[in-house]
Amino acid sequence: MSEYIEADQEMPRFRVHRKVMTDPDVFALERDRIFNHSWLYIGHETEITKPNDYVTRTVAGRPLILARDAKGKVRVWVNSCPHRGAMLCRDPKGNARFMTCFYHGWSFNSSGEVVSIPDDTGYGAGFERPGLAAPAKVDSYRGFVFASFDPDIIDLPTYLAGAKEYLDLVSDQSEVGMRVLSGTHEYSVKANWKLLTENSYDAYHLVTTHQRYLEMIVAAHGKADTSFAADSMAVDLGGGHAVIAGTPASSALLGRPLSEAARREKAERFDRLRQVHGDAWVNRMGGARNLVIFPNLVVIDLVMGVLIRRIEPVTPDYMEVSAWHLAPPEEGEELHRQRLDNFLTFWGPGGLASPDDVEALETCQRSYATQRELPWSDISRGMHTPDKLMGGEYQMRTWWRRWHQLVTGEALPEEPQTPLPDFFAGQRQRPAAATAEAK
Repeated sequence: MSEYIEADQEMPRFRVHRKVMTDPDVFALERDRIFNHSWLYIGHETEITKPNDYVTRTVAGRPLILARDAKGKVRVWVNSCPHRGAMLCRDPKGNARFMTCFYHGWSFNSSGEVVSIPDDTGYGAGFERPGLAAPAKVDSYRGFVFASFDPDIIDLPTYLAGAKEYLDLVSDQSEVGMRVLSGTHEYSVKANWKLLTENSYDAYHLVTTHQRYLEMIVAAHGKADTSFAADSMAVDLGGGHAVIAGTPASSALLGRPLSEAARREKAERFDRLRQVHGDAWVNRMGGARNLVIFPNLVVIDLVMGVLIRRIEPVTPDYMEVSAWHLAPPEEGEELHRQRLDNFLTFWGPGGLASPDDVEALETCQRSYATQRELPWSDISRGMHTPDKLMGGEYQMRTWWRRWHQLVTGEALPEEPQTPLPDFFAGQRQRPAAATAEAK
């Protein structure tokens, strides 16, 4: 039996030992075996729209630069001067033809090449003029930029597995390409990073933790759907990725209502998208989705907007969180305003949802000091049935199986899932030209 996870399909029972949330040795194993060998989200291509634009990020403890070079190519650089190690870019974002180290003045262009070394006569004729270092692999899917520090990792599309379909559902909501809006939420949580990963697609906590929010929804709609009935599903997407998803009917009652003008504009845009992608695909776009891409990327697509959340582990009991909002740039001012309002007042650090979640996670972390008396956390909800509904914990068990495989090298028993209802299997129609080529 594993020291970290008890998984018994016969009982059924799935428990995670609480020391994985507190033990520095486990945290070190995660850094080595998960974050050194996964594709990690860096940012979105639309954050760097112009040549020489850049943003800075900390990913798996490493300072990085996401940049667009002078020729328009997306790059990821290690934010460290190859001379003595000082950080090159100390602002969160900017535009610079050259990145100059403030320590000794070495300068690099946006393609990573060293272009100037002050008083370089002090070096011999054979001195190597090093350029910027980069992660072993960099790639993007639908504008989502990932990097990996493992030169032997599988390619990004293979790694993403079934999560690609759900990134497509988000990305196809614009006729010209979804874009990250200006503004970033950044906040910290005094809890283990895995708790927020779980929380990001834990529908079970909605009724109790977010009572204030549901009271507002009831006031607006006259009711709120918290039944997690058969028109909502939890889906294993492979590779530790999973999603909880609902139909438009069930999802509408969980989101803040749009104004009539905003609702009409959104419906008109979706009607135009039907001409491109077909009814089945666009109908799925109208539902809600909470997607977690292993290990630490969250994409939440609700009636009121699309959130990208990246979780950065810092210590066993401390994480930093960054979040951005994704939107179709062609939408009108009213819908755009409501989208930004929801980003701030619902998902923001001082909004309706995030403070509730932060308080819940931090109290969990504090209570793990009692793990000698209460060593296990239960994640068994829904194991007794093959119907994996949104209100269960199947999606979390999917994540934990991948975690366990990477940390220990041992696979846990898989869990059966019934075939998805037709609604969740709807696909994009292929353009006529592509269909003709396939023939």
